[in-house]
Amino acid sequence: MEYGSAGSGGDPEGSDSRRKKRYHRHTAHQIQRLEGMFKECPHPDEKQRMQLSIELGLAPRQIKFWFQNRRTQMKAQHERSDNCALRVENDKIRCENIAIREALKNVICPSCGGPPIGEDSYFDEQKLRVENAHLKEELDRVSSIAAKYIGRPISQLPPVQPVHISSLDLSMGSFGGQGMGSGPSLDLDLLPGSSSSIPIMPFQGTGISDMDKSLMADVAENAMVELLRLLQTNEPLWMKSSTDGRDVLNLESYERIFPRANRHFKSPNVRIEASRDSGVVIMNSLALVDMFMDSNKWTELFSTIVSSVRTLEVFSSAVMGGQSGSLQLIYAELQVLSPLVPTREFYFLRYCQQIEQGSWAIVDVSYDFPRDIHFAIQNPSHRLPSGCLIQDMPNGYSKVTWLEHVEIEDKTPTHRLYRDLIYRGLAFGAERWLATLQRMCERFACLMVKGTSTRDLGGVIPSPDGKSSMMKLAQRMVNSFCTSISASNGHRWTTLSGTNEVGVRVTIHKNTDPGQPNGVVLSAATTIRLPVSPQNVFNFFRDERTRPQWDVLSNGNAVQEVAHIANGPHPGNCISVLRAFNTSQNNMLILQESCIDPSGSLVVYCPVDLPAINIAMSGEDPSYIPLLPSGFTISPDGRTEQGDRAGASSSSGRSGGSLVTVVFQILVSSLPSAKLNLESVTTVNNLIGNTVQQIRAALNCPTTTTTTTTTS
Repeated sequence: MEYGSAGSGGDPEGSDSRRKKRYHRHTAHQIQRLEGMFKECPHPDEKQRMQLSIELGLAPRQIKFWFQNRRTQMKAQHERSDNCALRVENDKIRCENIAIREALKNVICPSCGGPPIGEDSYFDEQKLRVENAHLKEELDRVSSIAAKYIGRPISQLPPVQPVHISSLDLSMGSFGGQGMGSGPSLDLDLLPGSSSSIPIMPFQGTGISDMDKSLMADVAENAMVELLRLLQTNEPLWMKSSTDGRDVLNLESYERIFPRANRHFKSPNVRIEASRDSGVVIMNSLALVDMFMDSNKWTELFSTIVSSVRTLEVFSSAVMGGQSGSLQLIYAELQVLSPLVPTREFYFLRYCQQIEQGSWAIVDVSYDFPRDIHFAIQNPSHRLPSGCLIQDMPNGYSKVTWLEHVEIEDKTPTHRLYRDLIYRGLAFGAERWLATLQRMCERFACLMVKGTSTRDLGGVIPSPDGKSSMMKLAQRMVNSFCTSISASNGHRWTTLSGTNEVGVRVTIHKNTDPGQPNGVVLSAATTIRLPVSPQNVFNFFRDERTRPQWDVLSNGNAVQEVAHIANGPHPGNCISVLRAFNTSQNNMLILQESCIDPSGSLVVYCPVDLPAINIAMSGEDPSYIPLLPSGFTISPDGRTEQGDRAGASSSSGRSGGSLVTVVFQILVSSLPSAKLNLESVTTVNNLIGNTVQQIRAALNCPTTTTTTTTTS
């Protein structure tokens, strides 16, 4: 017992003395030797520390701790020195700034004697508009969070009533011609906001009960099980198509393995679209998962497919800083880049799960909401378990297996030009999603590369920052173009019947977003079919040598490429800065981006003045440079010829033809109101009609081979 008491701390004085640290002061010789070693090697290895301990009579741990403390002291000394230098430099810059401001107060204009007008006032206004847009987004986010907690929508300030604009006055001056007299007016509704704005949601708050949230979690987990089964199983669920070699879902086997109590739609016009594809992506799994679970990054990644998206509610957030177990309710609107194809709207759950180390799965599945939650969808679409399996590869890339499985009710007939493409599952299928993902990841990889090449940049862009700024500017141009052509609810397209066989669809909106010209914008588009392979059509549009053959506004003037940035290994994925010869507008350049993948291609261009291009090339923020892009979208027509195999219709050029959508955007007026007269309609019709005729003539396509009207 006595021994146990002593061991339990019965002697407090002895215990306190043992807890006291014993400090050892090194001798002058030891410190001198350690300092000399520190100058030669601040990080000695174990062998060097052992040799020092024997030489100086110290324990190896003492040697180790001394070097650690010495490195900490040295780091603190360097930080204090750097802080002092930065403080002196900051004071110097502050004094220079004050002196410059004082000098600017006394500057006068040499011409009129008054205060000068800053050359950058327009860009300052654009910066303020960008900041205003960011503040509006923050207000919407805070309002949605507050509405979720108080259980009802937040009443906001009443918006300023816009001036009613029922029609638009378009003059020939917009096309470089003479002005026209006013004619009979044509009433077209002027859409508020710009083409890049997300359509107004049909609700403010979700109002989902806890019971529904629990059911949603069960639906998401069951959907994950079904997704993995469909991605990892071949026969009997999947069969190879005899026409193009694509994976085709065996509906009988599917319904036997995954029986459903009832179908979502009762109409006989319901179709099932199912497709699966796999490929290698130049990005690791963690980065991909992060982009998929962030709605803004997801839209940026799939801007050619996703017209608009919004995360409505996050039910289960990421665990321990990761994304595994995250469950979200999302609204998305998916598009084909033509006003002839209605968008598909979905409300779906997105669930992310880590399967194993380096392996992730993300599933999307629609949920049947109760009747008291009004989610009004004009284009009924139901998303069966769809998504992807992402697996890391040793080289830092990822293998992605993609599944698209939807139930569609065709309330309106599909336009005949796109019938083959849609019914074969190519318009919204897994192949298009995966091809877009691969192309965009290659673009991001090029954006991250900091090295520059004179061959790639033509010696015009001086720095990696300039290259990055130009790529961001071009991406914003492409995003704006894709939004302008959308057939979503935010766009009301009107079909115009011209004197020729080309039907033109137009929409009008007022631009208020930063990064776009202020005023009223007219968007006009038409879609035609050409009996030429998509690859050849793409090469024709992107080659600056053939541009005068289709660009009716260039008056036949040749163009020269003055800057070039590669966006990936394919030579067609690039950004170009073009300069026109023999033109009066020497200060105007053309920014163009071309991109191609097995699902289709784009050629988007926009006139940009020289000072704005110089801003981007110098590496400054390009977000407030105004852009109003036009261009072309090219996709296979979906028709297969005898002997075609997988991918032949898009990559090898053996398809029956191409679907080409021609898009023009024109800033009609910066005034708040105007009228669109019939003569102006004829001008727009002739502009697109002449462009289509020149395209057909250059590609040797007679007008009698296909019908090109866009009326449905």
